[in-house]
Amino acid sequence: MAIPRISEESIKEALKYIDEHGVPLHNESTVYVLVVDGKKYPPKYVIAVANHMANGEEISTQGYNAVEVKSYLENRGYTIEMKQEKYELTITADSVVSTDERFTMDNLGLGDNYKPIDAYFQKADGEIIRRNRNKSEAKISNQTLPRLAFQIFEKEISSLSDEDKKQFPVSQYSSDREMIRGIFPSEAEFRKYKNSMEFSVYKRENGPQFVVYCWNVFSTIVFVKECLKRFGSDGDRFIFVYRDKTDQELNQNNTEKVITDDVDKTTAESNNPYSKLLLESKNIIFRGAPGTGKSYLAKSIAADIISNGYTDRYSDLTDEQRQQVEFVQFHPSYDYSDFVEGLRPKMNDDGSMGFELQDGIFKKFVDRARKNFEDSQKSKKLREQEVSAKAVMANFFTNIEFGVDKFKTIKGNEFTITNVDEKHIYISIPGNDFADKLSLNIDEVQKMLESGASFEKVSDITNFFGKQFATQGYSYDFALYKAIKETENSSTQAFVEPEELKKYIFIIDEINRGEISKIFGELFFSIDPGYRGKEGMVATQYSNMHANPDEKFYIPENVYIIGTMNDIDRSVDTFDFAMRRRFRFVEIKVEDTQDMLESLENEELKNEAVHRMDSLNAEIIKVEDLNEDYQIGASYFLKLKTLGFNELWTDYLKPLLQDYVRGLYDEPGIMKRFAKAYGYEEPSEGDVDETIQD
Repeated sequence: MAIPRISEESIKEALKYIDEHGVPLHNESTVYVLVVDGKKYPPKYVIAVANHMANGEEISTQGYNAVEVKSYLENRGYTIEMKQEKYELTITADSVVSTDERFTMDNLGLGDNYKPIDAYFQKADGEIIRRNRNKSEAKISNQTLPRLAFQIFEKEISSLSDEDKKQFPVSQYSSDREMIRGIFPSEAEFRKYKNSMEFSVYKRENGPQFVVYCWNVFSTIVFVKECLKRFGSDGDRFIFVYRDKTDQELNQNNTEKVITDDVDKTTAESNNPYSKLLLESKNIIFRGAPGTGKSYLAKSIAADIISNGYTDRYSDLTDEQRQQVEFVQFHPSYDYSDFVEGLRPKMNDDGSMGFELQDGIFKKFVDRARKNFEDSQKSKKLREQEVSAKAVMANFFTNIEFGVDKFKTIKGNEFTITNVDEKHIYISIPGNDFADKLSLNIDEVQKMLESGASFEKVSDITNFFGKQFATQGYSYDFALYKAIKETENSSTQAFVEPEELKKYIFIIDEINRGEISKIFGELFFSIDPGYRGKEGMVATQYSNMHANPDEKFYIPENVYIIGTMNDIDRSVDTFDFAMRRRFRFVEIKVEDTQDMLESLENEELKNEAVHRMDSLNAEIIKVEDLNEDYQIGASYFLKLKTLGFNELWTDYLKPLLQDYVRGLYDEPGIMKRFAKAYGYEEPSEGDVDETIQD
């Protein structure tokens, strides 16, 4: 059963009814509360009463769940808060009782929705014993309760026969499901019984090891109760304290699974061995000698991942696929305004100069990735609502004449639309003596259309966006909303397929040449692979100038970053240590990318290039003050497509190597050995004279 059809007026009548009659005990909210004017109401009961008021139905909260009601009311502009309530579960040999009225031993699968807070053992005399954790063990987790039971009854469990251990009850999610049994001596033995990652390991130094099935917070209640029944004394009990997971925690579990499955699929399909490293690590930097093809490799990986192994050539990607890749090169003048956001000069309509906030290349890229990520998590119905709203707006703006067609607010103020872009609707208000021009946030109008809510007055918009006071733009938003709704018809209803989750790869060439802290600013936090998603939300430096100042920036889980850097650059030494912790550094050696020489015109030329490259590099590392970082990469030898070997030496390699050895002892001798290893011979004076005469 869906949320019943009710009006805004019915909801208000329901709130008034609840104020007068109160809430029956069995209808008290356990998870969410609706907050209106400082008062708190149970959301499901509000909908039930509103349905009674509007449709004469019996007051019943059956047929829809708390999450559906939460989403419904939030879309209508109401504020929903999660109750920060803790529950206490008491396990004895005879019973399992919780202060949470939703708890039942016949549905332990509900444990997926809860987060552990505390667990301890209480003896009959009141003594409390807690878990003696191993060094790497979390303070509290789903595995704390069974490990504590092993700790308390280790001696008794160790003395059980192998058959008793094998038959020991561990978990039963409901009475109609099979009992999961067994205490195993190792992970390998457990997997023979149940090939799963759902297990807990108890191990004490110089003590026994036990492995049992374990998944959610309730999954081992049966095991703990059985331990008390067999080994405990009268009055012994385990106390387990837990709470509801937040929406973010619940969504994170789903998101992690979607991302993991998607990464596993792409890893299996990709052909480049470095693709797996990027997918595992999120952020990676290729370091090595100049000319080793690090930039070429970065684009090759991007193509491999985005095409799901179809091609490793960036040029083969479609225009749509190329929107999933961005390339930028850092340099000493590059800063935050180029990368994230900043003020840029703008010519005003009256010819004067002004400034406007514009997104930088990285923020634009992340916005594309974030839209894809968020859309991929939405239902088909919600996506169709959004696409329909966009279609209605596009149709409306197509059929009006900018600067000519007039619209009117409730108070009678006439205005025209002068322009529309991706973010704003620009209007002219001739009769306004204080401000005759205004830019409206196009997202606000679109969200109003998407919601399906009914807006009858400006205050409805204020409530919808959760604001205490209306802004100047809401009067004009309301007028446009009404005008757009009048053009809506069945032909603008969209039918779309669910959005496919895509991967987005951002390549930063010469990442060490920029002043990292100046470029990334507060995004140091957000790019950390451990803080992707809303958990890593930050306010950017110009957030007070955004249309919604409360909006936070985050980098979604489908964004991957590749950096490249030359180890011999002097700027490497100043590379920010905070950034180093957030990237996986992979060395690209000169021999790793010699396959790029396959593009040379013939086999003989390629083999000669490889021979000369190997000989020269072997000689370079013989010099005491040089190492592999100074070797010559294969990309230099790609110039043989238009040059000869001698020209490559005199015009490219020799000047580079002279820079390397400048100031070293016997510089001329070193250069002669390099030339000999490469296979270059200086022309004799006679040859030079003959050339001049010719």
